[in-house]
Amino acid sequence: MGEVLLKIENLNKSFGVTHANVNINFEIKRGEVRGLAGENGSGKSTLLSQIAGILESDSGTMYMNGKEYKPQNSLDANNHKIAMVVQELGMIGGLSAGINAYLGKTKAFINTNDLQRQANAVAERWGLPKPKLGRVAANMNIENRKMVELIRALAADPDVLILDEVTQSLSHDNREGLYALIRKMKEEGCSVILISHDLEEEIMLTDSISVLRDGELIETVSSEGLTEDILRNKMIGRELSGSYYREDWEDDYDENDVIFSLDHVSTESGIKDLNLQLHRGEILAFCGLSDSGIHDVGQIAYGLMPLKEGRVRLDLDNIEIKEPITALKHQMAYVPKDRDGEAMMMNASIMANFSLPSAEDLVQKGGRLRMADIRKFAEKNKEDFSVKCIGIDQNVSGLSGGNKQKVNLGRWLGKDLHILIVDCPTRGVDVGVKAYIYECMRQAKKKGVGTIMITDELSEARGMADNIVVMRNGEVKREIKRSSGFAEEDIIEVML
Repeated sequence: MGEVLLKIENLNKSFGVTHANVNINFEIKRGEVRGLAGENGSGKSTLLSQIAGILESDSGTMYMNGKEYKPQNSLDANNHKIAMVVQELGMIGGLSAGINAYLGKTKAFINTNDLQRQANAVAERWGLPKPKLGRVAANMNIENRKMVELIRALAADPDVLILDEVTQSLSHDNREGLYALIRKMKEEGCSVILISHDLEEEIMLTDSISVLRDGELIETVSSEGLTEDILRNKMIGRELSGSYYREDWEDDYDENDVIFSLDHVSTESGIKDLNLQLHRGEILAFCGLSDSGIHDVGQIAYGLMPLKEGRVRLDLDNIEIKEPITALKHQMAYVPKDRDGEAMMMNASIMANFSLPSAEDLVQKGGRLRMADIRKFAEKNKEDFSVKCIGIDQNVSGLSGGNKQKVNLGRWLGKDLHILIVDCPTRGVDVGVKAYIYECMRQAKKKGVGTIMITDELSEARGMADNIVVMRNGEVKREIKRSSGFAEEDIIEVML
C-alpha cells in the first residue's frame, strides 16, 4: 500500500440532539481496502455520506491527496475522484437506467446509444455484466438497480470507491463479480471503503477494519487473523454468547401437515412448472443465482404475480390465492426484498406502518376505528420489537436500516399468522438485529407458522431452514433436507 490518499481529522455531524459522528479521525492509504463495522446507528453511513458529499460536516477537516477536501455535493466528490454506492436505492424511479447512471454528467441533448456505449466500456473495464440502460428504473429489480448504481460510481473513475452495504442486494454470481472488482481496484492502487453486515465477507475482503460505536471510531484493526466473534464483540462492546442460527440438524415439522402449496406454476417471468409444499412449522428456504427466479416465488405465493399455468393454494383454509387481499385476509404475510420501495410507507409514521396490515383487526363493533386503539397497538409493537426511535409518530424514513426492518417484520409478526413469506429478511441490518430477526423466526416456527424464506445468503439458509430449494433458470433443481447437513459446496454446485 502506498501513501495516504484520504485523511479525516476531528469530523463531527449531528442531527438535532443525536451525535451521529463524534471527532472522527480516519485515514486510508492508496491501494487499501478498509472496512467499517458497527451496529445500526453507530454512524457508519453518516461518515461515508460526508466523505461522498451527500452530507455536509458540522466541523472537522478532510484531505484528499494532501489537499483540503470539502465537497459541496456528490458530483463535486466525483470530480475529486470519490464515488459511492449507497445502502438504500439511489435511482430516480421514473427515469431510465441510462439517465440515472449519468445524471448530472450529460449535455442538454442525450444520446442513449452513447450512454450505452460508455456504460458498456465501464462494465468491460471492470469485468461487470453490461447493463440494460433503456429500462425505466422503477421497473428493475433491486439487484439490477444496484448494478447500474455501481456502473454510475465507476464511471467517475474513482480513486476511492465507497460501498455501503451493496453485497447483500446481490446474488452469488454478481457478488463474485464485485469481489473481483475490489481486488482489481486494489491492484491498480485505488482504495475501497466497505460496509458489509456479513462479517465473514468483510474480514475476507479488507486489509483493515475501523470499528464505530455510538458515533465514535473506537479502533482500527488488521483483518489478518481477525475472527467474526472478536469483531462482533468489538462492535457491541461486550461479549456475545450463543448462536445466530439453529443448533439442531433435524427436519423439525410434521411432514403430513401441508398448509400451503404451489401446483405446476408457470409465469411469463420465466418460472417453469414450480411445485412446492409448505408444512406447519416448517422454514422452507429458496436459493439461487440472480436469474434463477427465487425472488418471483414470494410474489407468486402472495398473489402478486399473474400465472400462465398452475395454482397457488392455501391448503389450511382450502382456498386459492389469486390476489394479495385474499392472502392478507387469511393470515398470510409478505416481506419483500426492497424494503423502502415495495414494503413500507417511508414518509408515513411508525404508527401508520405498524397498524396498516392490522387495520381490520382493530375495527370495533359498529365499524369504528379509534385512534387510541391504533396508538396502543403501535406502542406495544414498538416495545415488543425493540424499535429504537423518538416515538411512534416519527417517520419510518428517519430510522436506521435495522430499525426499519424491525418495523417491517414486526407489523406482520404482531398478527396471528399462518404463513410468513420473507425475501432477504436480514438485508442491510447489523449483527444484533440479525440475531433478533432469527429469534423471531424461531418463535414463529414454534407457534406453527409456515415460513417461506428467500435468501441470497447461503449461511442464512443453512442456519435457519428445515429444507432448502435450489433453483436455476426458473426451475427447481434440487430440494435438500436439513438432516443431510446442508453442505455448502453441494448447494453451490446445483446453483451453478
